Amino acid sequence: MQQSQTHPAQSKPGSAPAAVEFRHVGKVYRQGWRRTLTAVHDVSLRIEPGEVFGLVGPNRAGKTTLVKMLLSLCRPTTGEVERLGRPISDRKTLAAVGYVHENHAFPRYLGAAELLAYYGALSRVPHEVLRDRVGPLLHRVGLADRSREPIARFSKGMVQRLGIAQALINEPQLLVLDEPAEGLDVEGRQLLRDVLVEVRKRGGSVLMISHLLPEVERVCDRLGVLVGGRLVHVGTVESLTKPAEGPARSLESALQDLYRAQQV
Repeated sequence: MQQSQTHPAQSKPGSAPAAVEFRHVGKVYRQGWRRTLTAVHDVSLRIEPGEVFGLVGPNRAGKTTLVKMLLSLCRPTTGEVERLGRPISDRKTLAAVGYVHENHAFPRYLGAAELLAYYGALSRVPHEVLRDRVGPLLHRVGLADRSREPIARFSKGMVQRLGIAQALINEPQLLVLDEPAEGLDVEGRQLLRDVLVEVRKRGGSVLMISHLLPEVERVCDRLGVLVGGRLVHVGTVESLTKPAEGPARSLESALQDLYRAQQV
């Protein structure tokens, strides 16, 4: 696996607990009595406090499986996963995590303000704090004038903006984003970039899955490339686009070459 130098915003390994750490993690799914599917194979990865880390790869590369293990939605078959310095079995740390899903399944009868209050309570945010936080957050994502309207009436872009707000209601130490720009217009994507800057400024970390490579290039300190369940590269964008040997190239071209090399 290729490695690049540590980004200046990162802590040196060992100086502070990692925001996320996978150690030799594998995940095997059973398909019937005799068949199995290896979704993740021997992945080791550390994301530092204050880092924005991108996870890219072709479809069915294992990205979502890694996120599911990180969020305690499934268990690793082998290896260990830590979240905010604690094993994923310690579910208390989930209260310090924000998550934006690619396809939200919010209760459609709730209004935007009700939804934020609900998720805030799940994250153990005190009621008096929620009371002061919901309004400004809805204003922040451009939904202040739709706070009481049922989510059923929202467009896809509006639901995605609401998803960003619900992920921030607990001021998370770790923000996990799965295709967060899906359905967002130009203004919405700028909002998302601003959110990442704010999370980093307060020392939080971000793990972002995205197929939108320009966004990855713009916001990520480092990225990891998954192919066929294996982590085949970890480094800065420049480590792929401006290699020590050979000409500079686009991120898309560099990733395509990397994918092809793994298929040989």
